[in-house]
Amino acid sequence: MVLDALGLAVDPDQGLAAEARLLSARHEGEDAEAIVAAALDLYAGKIALVSSFGADSAVLLAMVADIDRSLPVIFLDTGKLFPATIAYRDGLVEALGLTGLVIRQPEAADLATIDPAGALWMADTDACCDIRKVKPLAAALAPYSAWISGRKRYQADTRANLPLFEASNGRIKVNPLLGWDRARIEAYREARRLPPHPLVAEGYPSIGCLPCTDKVRPGEDERAGRWRGKAKTECGIHLGQPSGAVIPGI
Repeated sequence: MVLDALGLAVDPDQGLAAEARLLSARHEGEDAEAIVAAALDLYAGKIALVSSFGADSAVLLAMVADIDRSLPVIFLDTGKLFPATIAYRDGLVEALGLTGLVIRQPEAADLATIDPAGALWMADTDACCDIRKVKPLAAALAPYSAWISGRKRYQADTRANLPLFEASNGRIKVNPLLGWDRARIEAYREARRLPPHPLVAEGYPSIGCLPCTDKVRPGEDERAGRWRGKAKTECGIHLGQPSGAVIPGI
């Protein structure tokens, strides 16, 4: 039970939601760099950046590197990533001088039990994402009170109403780039001379796991290549729901 200053019981989820609303209002209209700096100061020692090292990742990684190169940067190595993403990760880490990289992989026991053939993505993408992304991230975030996300409102309908700060699974999630669009991202990247992900030039503006990422055709939404042909639009780490993988009937 959580008690307030008067000794009255307080719902921790409601308290966290109120904290997120207060922070969002306080930092509304600030530059992304200022929001990152404020978050690192407020949650010093208890905050991490979660990065896919995907198409847009260099921008937020550079902002963090300007403030604290030792900040924990959590990277989920699902075992199904493009080799180009791994190479891009290593190059950016070196170029930006990041020293806090944390690589998290799926639990071997989960893979052996639920996906022994490595083909779960063909039968149940939600279960595959759960054991390869949702559960590993939950474990990686256990020591932290807050984390920084690179999501933007323009990316998808499910992200159109993102706040700057949100309460998610008992933590504060910070979205400093929520108002940025593709043009602003590219302008920042070019101004800072940050290398692009090599797959962007090949037609992949949004990059996830290799089996579930397709090229995007002209005029399509940039996330149209993710889980193409399925209703799925999110892997699950941003849905605010606990992991609950089940063994599919395959």
